[in-house]
Amino acid sequence: MEKSFPPKPSISEVTKYLKEWKKLEKYTSQERALNKLFLELLPGNSEITDILLKASCLNDFYSTNIFAIHSVAEHILSVKDLDKRLKDGDIKLVRELGEVKIGEHKKYFYSFATKYCSHHNPIAFPIYDSYVERVLLYFNKVDKFSSFKRQDLKDYRKFKGILLDFQRYYKLERFNLKEIDRYLWLLGKEFFPKK
Repeated sequence: MEKSFPPKPSISEVTKYLKEWKKLEKYTSQERALNKLFLELLPGNSEITDILLKASCLNDFYSTNIFAIHSVAEHILSVKDLDKRLKDGDIKLVRELGEVKIGEHKKYFYSFATKYCSHHNPIAFPIYDSYVERVLLYFNKVDKFSSFKRQDLKDYRKFKGILLDFQRYYKLERFNLKEIDRYLWLLGKEFFPKK
């Protein structure tokens, strides 16, 4: 059953949800595992085996349903200057990593690409997913915090700009984009569950 209205974003609401996040053992332990994998054990992207391990874990933990993970890993390996661009927060990477040719078909794994980038540089690359999308659309309808349409959320430059508009409008600058992402995701899961 859907709850009717999510509470208006505020410092106290975000703080409350971030405290809730810390109690979710399944997600916090997965997050610690991914941080260890991406930031400590295999921070680089110059070997197919490293990329396969990271992509496979993301695919499993986030249920991104990519059935040709080796093709995705080969594609990631082929991206020029990937490690430097991840470190620099080059947002063009999301489209570049997400557009993968599998056999004769072109696929766009947008949400996966945001997650892959985010786990290398969590502050520069917020994660897109359907829960975050639903919450942003809801609050924009209520408060008009930004000028955008649903399809703009699938353009990573615009998506990040919309998140920054959200952060400014509700005076949430004390939280980084990773914290805002966790808050939006939990709120979306609670108020806009998948059918």
